[in-house]
Amino acid sequence: MKAINAAPLLLVLALPAWAADIPATLQWSQRVELSTPVSGVVRTVHANVGARVAKGQPLASLDAADFQARVAESQAVLVRHQEERLDAKRNLERVEELYKRQTLATAELEVAQTRHVRATAQFNEAQAHLRRTQKLLGDATLRAPFDALVLARQAEPGQIVASQLQPQALFVVARAGEMVARAKLSLAQIEKLKVGDALTVEVNKQSYNGKIKLLGLEPVGEKGDVGYPLEVLFPVKDVLRAGTPATLKLP
Repeated sequence: MKAINAAPLLLVLALPAWAADIPATLQWSQRVELSTPVSGVVRTVHANVGARVAKGQPLASLDAADFQARVAESQAVLVRHQEERLDAKRNLERVEELYKRQTLATAELEVAQTRHVRATAQFNEAQAHLRRTQKLLGDATLRAPFDALVLARQAEPGQIVASQLQPQALFVVARAGEMVARAKLSLAQIEKLKVGDALTVEVNKQSYNGKIKLLGLEPVGEKGDVGYPLEVLFPVKDVLRAGTPATLKLP
């Protein structure tokens, strides 16, 4: 009888039964719609679709003349109250010294103390009002919340932004430098994985090292395409597009 070579069979049996190439789709790791929290008229647009912007970089600016005027007014009020507080403090110190020498009545000391407390409160209130107006001025410039890619731009110079209403998104941005590969797994496949596990993502014959970000607990999808959601986060240097097909390499 002819001998059977068992090596190929042993090799097949040694491979994990659940190893597979899983089709996936690329999506942004984070996508946000941006608008200004204050109302005004768009004066300048600083970025266009496809631009890569750094965190804090301006995207659009409203006409800031009114906000700048409010800041200047608040600063003037603060200076006035600061002088009043210092004057009340000096007066209180003088009255306290006279009171210690028993040359002034308690009522006069109390008047000086009340004046100092009131002046201090007004100064603190002016400080808070200045911070609020400075924030409004800062909010008149829409900035990138993180290193991002500009996906959509709806802002145009002269456009009116009404923050009291449902504000229209002026920009849509996605986090730059990373993407997510989304797929669906069977119950047997997903039970072998855990969040943080390393997985390889293949896109256009290019391999990326990723880590599992999400493992779904409930199946999703329609009849014939039901599975447990899997998300793999991976860093990218080049620009990839959402919706691009990918492959996840299960170990």
